[in-house]
Amino acid sequence: MLSKLLAAAATVAALFGLATVAQAGAPVRTPNGKGFLVLQFKVSPPRAGSGVAVEFARTPTEVEAALVKGARFVLVDLTAGRDYDRILKAAEVARVPVLGFTTHALARATQPWHARCRRVVTKETLTQELPALLREGVGA
Repeated sequence: MLSKLLAAAATVAALFGLATVAQAGAPVRTPNGKGFLVLQFKVSPPRAGSGVAVEFARTPTEVEAALVKGARFVLVDLTAGRDYDRILKAAEVARVPVLGFTTHALARATQPWHARCRRVVTKETLTQELPALLREGVGA
């Protein structure tokens, strides 16, 4: 399921000119016997004329720096275990709406952050709505 979601996200990114290469390797086993899928994405600037610029910020400091430059919205993976208080506070100070995404299974665990997001969607909904969100933003 996760590999299908990531493949769909890669396809959408490729359609918008955000990814030039998306590869999925064979499942790999770690020494403790747990398996995982290795994915590799090569991200490039958006296609000329698409009007969509995407910046990836992986730390709260990078988020704060990106928000100084301006943003249409901030997309936050609420399942990644980040410093959400700091990230959401930075977005609030910059008055930039936040689109949070979660999974059905973790929706209850991520609920404390939902009120601070303009909108919260599942990863499946995010994949389906990503093109419109990149064009139009999160909305009111």
